[in-house]
This record gives sequence, C-alpha cells and structure tokens, in this order.
Amino acid sequence: MILRFAVTFDSDYKSLPRRLQMAVEKKLAMLLEDSKHPSLRVKKMEGFDAIFEARITRGYRFTFQRKRDIYFIVIAENTPSALRRG
Repeated sequence: MILRFAVTFDSDYKSLPRRLQMAVEKKLAMLLEDSKHPSLRVKKMEGFDAIFEARITRGYRFTFQRKRDIYFIVIAENTPSALRRG
C-alpha cells in the first residue's frame, strides 16, 4: 500500500502539537501494516460512500479513501471539527 496526502493534510498536520504529529505518524504506519488494527478503530463515515475515519487519539481522527493500493489521506484534526468538514 502507498500513502498519498491531500493538500489540506499538510496544513492540518503542521498545526498539530509535536506529540500529536508523532501519533499521526505511528497510526499511518499501522494503517499500512494492518488497516484492521484495533487501535485504529477504522469505520466508514456516515453519509459517505467511500470515506473512512481512523483514530489517532481519543479526540483526533484522520479521514481517508482507499483506491486500489493507495490510501488517500484527507485530514487529521480534532474529531468534532473533522466531522463538520466531512
């Protein structure tokens, strides 16, 4: 699998504190290794056909789409805000 990032992801990632950036890196590595890893808690986003969310921490998620062998990572931010941007 390959990771690709939306333009918006870069600014989302840079705005996070360093400890959360490290958590994002860890979770993205997990996604590549085992997308069904229990700590990711991957689930399909309600109201969207092909957009999923995965857990970074209790309050932070990242959203992504999977197309063939590519994970397209869209955003990484606080859960309530991430859900509003949907």
